[in-house]
Amino acid sequence: MATDTLTTKPKIPGSGFGLHVLMALLSLAMIVPFVWMVLTSLKSLPELGNPGWMPSALQWHNYIEVFHVIPFLRFMANSFVVAGWVTALQVLTSAMAAYSFARLDWPGRDRVFFLYLGTMMLPGLVMMIPNFENMVKFELVDTYLGLVLPAAFSAFGTFLLRQFMMGIPKALDEAAEIDGASKWRIFWDIILPLTRPGLVTLAIFTFIGNFQSFFWPLVMTKSVDKYTLPVGLLFFDTEHGQATHLLMAGVTMSVIPLVIVFIVLQRQLIRGIQIGGVKG
Repeated sequence: MATDTLTTKPKIPGSGFGLHVLMALLSLAMIVPFVWMVLTSLKSLPELGNPGWMPSALQWHNYIEVFHVIPFLRFMANSFVVAGWVTALQVLTSAMAAYSFARLDWPGRDRVFFLYLGTMMLPGLVMMIPNFENMVKFELVDTYLGLVLPAAFSAFGTFLLRQFMMGIPKALDEAAEIDGASKWRIFWDIILPLTRPGLVTLAIFTFIGNFQSFFWPLVMTKSVDKYTLPVGLLFFDTEHGQATHLLMAGVTMSVIPLVIVFIVLQRQLIRGIQIGGVKG
């Protein structure tokens, strides 16, 4: 009688401890720049040239001075508006495109998808010039629509959501069609709810990426009242000198909303990445 034997990999002594040490070192390397940023924001202007990290006295009024030098709340509101609209439109357009590529059958679908996917190989700076020319042609320079529209479509988002949708059994579509549901009803009431982890993951990546966007708002905006926060912080770097302590105070305050978004949605983000990794 043949007996089944279970084979297990031998565990290397101390491998778990070594992995934890490595992860701790990597975490420390990532935290150090944030610590330097916060400590620099609490220094006075004469202390910026000192080699030490710790300020002699904590200058909390630097954060108040930021609001006196620049319209910080206006810049942050612009960043929220632009990032919010880009996130909403990109999630919607990516979901619709992903549904077409994953659930619908039409001639040349796979070829079009690979061509669409090939645009991910193009650097963003390469696409900036033709996008800017289009915005000039349609008179959208220095407008909120000009900041939002070019970023409302994403090949990465389409690819990500397509992978989620391909893992959903097509029997659900067939059953819904038998009940008389249209393609739009299947997409909106069945596919989207089942793709929620992917939608949340894409929304987080899109919001954080566009909230921190710098080059496109710098090129597109001319009016100060339309500056986003990363562009507005350039006021601290002038020909009269660089107010690094105020710049770091502004950057610290700009990071806080992103940290809050990540903390609130981290479980859904991790779940979405895990599900996408298993299905992919």
